[in-house]
Amino acid sequence: MTPETQHIGALRGKVLIFGGVYSNYQALEELYKLATKENIPAQNIICTGDIAGYCASPVECLDFLEDWGIRAIQGNVEQNLLNGTDDCGCNFSEGSRCDFFAKQWFPYTAVRMTRRNLNYLATLPLFIDFEYAQKRVKVLHGSMQNISEFVFKSTPWEVKATSFEAANADVILAGHCGLPFADAQADKLWLNAGVIGMPANDGTPRVWYVMLDDANDTFSYEFRSFEYDAGEANQLMMENGLPYSYSETLLTGLWDNCDILPDEETALQGVAIEL
Repeated sequence: MTPETQHIGALRGKVLIFGGVYSNYQALEELYKLATKENIPAQNIICTGDIAGYCASPVECLDFLEDWGIRAIQGNVEQNLLNGTDDCGCNFSEGSRCDFFAKQWFPYTAVRMTRRNLNYLATLPLFIDFEYAQKRVKVLHGSMQNISEFVFKSTPWEVKATSFEAANADVILAGHCGLPFADAQADKLWLNAGVIGMPANDGTPRVWYVMLDDANDTFSYEFRSFEYDAGEANQLMMENGLPYSYSETLLTGLWDNCDILPDEETALQGVAIEL
């Protein structure tokens, strides 16, 4: 049985952090090319969860990540696939558009899971912790308390502080919310790399990840974005009867709705992100 937390010791050199593959094989393939170009070893690449979901290629993405040999944690999607639950566990409001669409894409994903996929998911921990440039780092999906908790930049620091206390960490690398951001207070840093499977609701088809650097034994980070063959990913979604609105998001960069977003993030819909 995989432990709740995987302790991986100290990492050195550049570390690539990404999340939310969302079954988008075309985006994952492009990220692999970027990582290979920069000579980032697999042990220095970490996924913050939600490998499956939304898009059309869950099996291909899970097989690819397992073969790549990178580190990853479970997101709520992986947890619910393992538990045999009939929904994604994304913490969507009952009856919302997100909830409506999840009832379409989650069964599509669940029915395609192979024994290999489920065995791989069962090896993934809920958390990873490591030391990096004299910082204690914790990788989680939503929060320490709730794998499905949406934490945004506008989320009050008091909420984030509870996770820092529980994690005993200086840096938290999080996923789930779909938007890239950094928030720092009192020598603590909450860093969300964003996701590669869907655009960040900013009106562009770009997707996001983060590169950590320990040059001069100093912790630093850089948000990076890239484009990929979103047209092919869009076409595969339509061919497989997945939600049209979500397939269009891959091209327009705009989410179908802002149900999960606080007012501050909602006001930024369609505004190109600069990080």
